[in-house]
Amino acid sequence: MTSTPARGLLHLAAAISQGAVYGTEAEVEAVRLAERGGLDFVTLDDTSADPVTLLSRLASATTRIGLVPAATSARTEPGQVPGQARAAGAAPARTGRRIDAATAQDEARGDAREENARDDARDEKRDAGPCPPRDRPVRVIDATEAQARRAAALYADVVLVRVATAVQAAAVRDQVRRTAEESGRDPGALRILASLLVDLGDGEYAAAPGHGGGGPRQTAQGPHYRGGPVDLAELIATWHANGIVDGFHFTPVEPRRDLERLVNGTVALLQHRGLFRTFYPGSTLREHLDLVGRSDRAAVGGNSRLFKA
Repeated sequence: MTSTPARGLLHLAAAISQGAVYGTEAEVEAVRLAERGGLDFVTLDDTSADPVTLLSRLASATTRIGLVPAATSARTEPGQVPGQARAAGAAPARTGRRIDAATAQDEARGDAREENARDDARDEKRDAGPCPPRDRPVRVIDATEAQARRAAALYADVVLVRVATAVQAAAVRDQVRRTAEESGRDPGALRILASLLVDLGDGEYAAAPGHGGGGPRQTAQGPHYRGGPVDLAELIATWHANGIVDGFHFTPVEPRRDLERLVNGTVALLQHRGLFRTFYPGSTLREHLDLVGRSDRAAVGGNSRLFKA
């Protein structure tokens, strides 16, 4: 492994919507729980018939946590999520979106056009360089597949990686960061998160074989951790301290039970050890991810007006 020790904050996120498992009220309560735990953001499945209504409900029910819906369906065009967020009453600065690597460049162009339109209505004091990324929605790309990694390096802010071992995670992280740097982008403008299915059970018990300190187990559904909240906290702390990843994105196997045990057990333990925040120091998703002021040259071609029509 060639990774260097991780620097900065540990970043944690969770998947909320899971098809028919959740109704809107349950989603609201789940996002509130995630916010109480200080998680950076939650991701939402692309299953809602009305994403604007869902964003509105979640935004009005919370104040800080980032909201990241999928933006890969036919009903969501590149650059549309910022408009959806404003229509829903959710500040774009709190939003992000998951995008497909194949459409990442189009998404970046849509973002640039949106930024240009806003810039035209403001003072020209920001013309000298890239638009400050404070209020641009965060782009999230799954780079598990090798063909997605270049797009992630160029256009993502958050890179999700579904891998079962520390060695695999570190290799992907190094590859993505190296590609970003070779393309003229600050590799520090990327956050690499390991994606895990988590089954925290009904009580505290030792991690099952192939899990816990030995790492998650690869399954047909993806990397799967099955064990107790304490062992999961140890896994998180070890991978982060060794520079393997910047954080984790969790998908609870049993949504209500596992999210509650994640927040009240694993996250609480990490907070007690001083490894994770106990409050949000800022109000935007980019602040949560410690991305404010980071160079985004490759993602917008070195100038926010590159793609202006």
